[in-house]
Amino acid sequence: MEIKLFIDGGARGNPGPAGIGAIAYKSGKVLFEIGEYIGDTTNNTAEYFALIRGLEEALTHGVKNISVCSDSELLVRQINGQYKVKNEQLKMLHIHAKKLIKKFDKFIIHHIPREENKEADKLANLGIISKNQNCFQVPLITE
Repeated sequence: MEIKLFIDGGARGNPGPAGIGAIAYKSGKVLFEIGEYIGDTTNNTAEYFALIRGLEEALTHGVKNISVCSDSELLVRQINGQYKVKNEQLKMLHIHAKKLIKKFDKFIIHHIPREENKEADKLANLGIISKNQNCFQVPLITE
């Protein structure tokens, strides 16, 4: 199964209250969407949490091939090995993300403009507003 996963993370105040959003499409239909509050952290940390959470959920759905879209240039370039990860907290999250990535047969991550990531951004903002961990996770297609 191949999916397209859009992710976003954000913090109000940086650091501040943060949320993550992820929405996955399979054959043009929503497979799952996630919007969660993750506590107080930075934007970059929230971006990594969104990636990790999205990858974990994709694996629970049996996804083997995944294309990830993010508007975080830093995250995309760090995952692709173009930038070094200098921040200690991000290093741990980067290692965790890379371990998850190895579980997929095919993994691609792309940087996209913010305007193309509105749904994931909306989910991340709903997570922040809710200030309630695991505010919602809706599996929409079961396979």
